Amino acid sequence: MSEETNPLGEITVDQDNLYREDTFTDLKVASIRRLTPIRADGSDDTSRPVMFVGETTLMSQRGPLPINCPIEATTLEDAMNAFPQAVQAAVERLMEEAREMQRQEASRIVVPGQGPPSGGGRIIG
Repeated sequence: MSEETNPLGEITVDQDNLYREDTFTDLKVASIRRLTPIRADGSDDTSRPVMFVGETTLMSQRGPLPINCPIEATTLEDAMNAFPQAVQAAVERLMEEAREMQRQEASRIVVPGQGPPSGGGRIIG
């Protein structure tokens, strides 16, 4: 298939980086995904660690905000216990990123008279 008929290029599966995904939820606020490394034949690959990812949705002034966060844990029970702290850390990172974006936006220099035809200033940043 040429580049013209397949704009994505060649797609392959990394058979050395496969995971089986299991999802656990309390049907309220917490979802935890357990990613178990597997081999191409579907058997568990015990040479690589199991990974856990926490997921929840927080309500903000602008609507629902999905939160995804890695959870440092080796068992599902450890992941459940670490879930609140992992979500809190993810929210704090998001808030810091938002503050940094606001700082960057506020520090942009507006040059009068060099803006678009509507009469606004030109932003240099």
